Amino acid sequence: MTELIAVAVITALAVISPGADFAMIVRNSYLHGRTTGLLGATGVAAGVLVHVTYTMLGVGLLIASSTALFTAIKLIGAAYLVYVGIKTFRSKPVELDLERTTALSPFGALRAGFLTNVLNPKTTLFVVSTFTQVVQPGTPVVQQVGYGLFMSFAHLVWFGAVALFFSHSRLRAVMLRGQRALNKVIGSVLAGLGISLAFAPSS
Repeated sequence: MTELIAVAVITALAVISPGADFAMIVRNSYLHGRTTGLLGATGVAAGVLVHVTYTMLGVGLLIASSTALFTAIKLIGAAYLVYVGIKTFRSKPVELDLERTTALSPFGALRAGFLTNVLNPKTTLFVVSTFTQVVQPGTPVVQQVGYGLFMSFAHLVWFGAVALFFSHSRLRAVMLRGQRALNKVIGSVLAGLGISLAFAPSS
């Protein structure tokens, strides 16, 4: 029971802490609408499952013990965030009809959420540290799988709620009017996160 509570609390704190996933979902929700935002949240949840899978297979221990490997993962993730940040910052405002679908495909929405999460070293650290520091070696595999599914579901619920909030028609209309400034803010946040991750200590 103590282990379960610890996993739940750590997961909740990790999910609600602002980061690249949050910035991505906010942008896609106000810019492309509710469906795109929810698909992005689904992509984030799928990304968490990738982290859980390799951690349970033992790769997480290798990542945790190898500074070089973690640094490589960190730099790849940082480069992706900087790329998306610069692209967002430089993007021009577009005229959108709130009643119609946008150019971003369902696959594109899923991919954006998935890549943002799966390439995020912070999520790597969250999952790996939880399984190595909190979950006991003797914990049944089925129970560990349950923890992993809970982590993924928690991300889906939280970012689904974020998507619903920022895709609300009135709020979305206001944000679209300030699209130029929002693109620069969100782009700066994503690029800033990427740069901070790149220069953060690997241990």
